[in-house]
Amino acid sequence: MIVSRRSVLLVLVGTVAGFLSGVFGIGGGILIVPGLIYVGGMDARRAHGTSLAAVLPISIASLIAYSRGGNVDWAVAAWLAAGAMTGAWIGTALLAVISKRKLAIVFSILLVVAGVRLFFDVSGGGRASLDAVSVVGLLGIGLVTGAIAGLLGLGGGIVLVPYMTIVEGIESVIAKGTAVAVTVPTASVGTWRNRVNDNVDATAALLVGIPGVALAFAGAWVATRISDTASNVSFAVLIMIVAVRTIRGATSEPN
Repeated sequence: MIVSRRSVLLVLVGTVAGFLSGVFGIGGGILIVPGLIYVGGMDARRAHGTSLAAVLPISIASLIAYSRGGNVDWAVAAWLAAGAMTGAWIGTALLAVISKRKLAIVFSILLVVAGVRLFFDVSGGGRASLDAVSVVGLLGIGLVTGAIAGLLGLGGGIVLVPYMTIVEGIESVIAKGTAVAVTVPTASVGTWRNRVNDNVDATAALLVGIPGVALAFAGAWVATRISDTASNVSFAVLIMIVAVRTIRGATSEPN
C-alpha cells in the first residue's frame, strides 16, 4: 500500500500537536489548524472544524495522563465545562457563516495574544474555596472558551490556563490538567455540531488525532518536570511564528 506524502505529514502534525497538548494543556489545535491548511490543503473553515475532531482523542489521552498524577481540579473543570459546552454550540454555528478571511484573522490575533501572555505567565499557589463570584466567573470564561473552541478548532487551554493561574490562583500543572478536562466535553459537542454542518474531514482528523495520543502521555510527563518559564518562552516563540504565517495567509483568503 502506498502512503501519500500528505498522510505522512498529517501524522507528523498530530505527533507534534499531541506532545504540545500534553506539555501545555492546550488541546493541540493551535498547531493542527495551520497544519491542516498548509499540509492538508484545506480552507480555513474546514481546517478549524477538522482540528476540533482531532483535538478530541489527544485531549482524552492528556486528561488520563494528568488525572493519574492528581493534576486535575475536578470542581473547577465541572463549572468551566458547563459554560464551555454551551459556548461550543454557539461557536460551531458561527463557523458555518463567518467569512474565511475574518476567521483566519481572528485566529491570528488569538495566537499573538496567547504568545504575549506566555512571556508573562504567572503561576498560582493554590485556589481558595469556590464561592458564587468564582462560579459565575468560571461559567463565563467557560462560555467564551467554548465559543472559541467551536469557532477556531482549539481546545481552549490558551484561554483557560492563564485564567486559572492568574485569577483562580491554581498551580500551573493543575491548571493544564483542568484545561484538558474541559476540552474533552467541549470538543465532543463541537465535533458533533461540525459533523452536522459538514465541516469535518474525518480521515484527516484520524491521521492527526490518533498519532497524537501516545505523544500526549509523553508531553504530560514532561510538563511535571520542566519549569514554567522554559516551557512558556519556548512555546511563545513557536506560536508567534505560526501567527505570522497564518496572518500572511489571511490576506490571500477569499471572503
